[in-house]
Amino acid sequence: MPSRFASPRREATATATATTVPRPTPRPTPRHFQGEGYRIEESIGYLMKLAMAGLRRELDGRMAQHALTGVQMLPLLLIGCGECRTAAELARLNDSDAGATTRLLDRLQAKGLLQRRRSAADRRVQELELTPAGQDLAAQIPHVIAESLNHALRDFRADEVDSLRAMLRRIIANVEPGS
Repeated sequence: MPSRFASPRREATATATATTVPRPTPRPTPRHFQGEGYRIEESIGYLMKLAMAGLRRELDGRMAQHALTGVQMLPLLLIGCGECRTAAELARLNDSDAGATTRLLDRLQAKGLLQRRRSAADRRVQELELTPAGQDLAAQIPHVIAESLNHALRDFRADEVDSLRAMLRRIIANVEPGS
């Protein structure tokens, strides 16, 4: 009898194993790139890096009027929309180390855009909260991002943007841990 705490996935696996249902053969990984004759200018990763660097410069230029960089705007956006409440959550979302995240938050706090408060549930944790000035700026950020993306994608058709988004999501799914 299965435990009432057993996961549905584990139970399904146990049932499938008990009835000897054949597992599908995994597809071989396509070899889109070879080490021999590798050209960095044809690398998808390198091209994505160049695209991100260009978007970052574009965002930096547009955020300069707000005395912020593109890197500084992301925490305001993430905190403002409720995606993170602590420095540790922000570091995970940004794929950044704790020290760099702390320095970034220090700069935003010095600008009067956010404040840190001790958590009532756990005094060791500092929760992040936007100030009224930070909330006002966070509300403008999606518009700045939209302008930058529209500039970068200005000669793309709508179906091409949808395809690009879908392909990027597939790449993200393929590089997720355990995939």
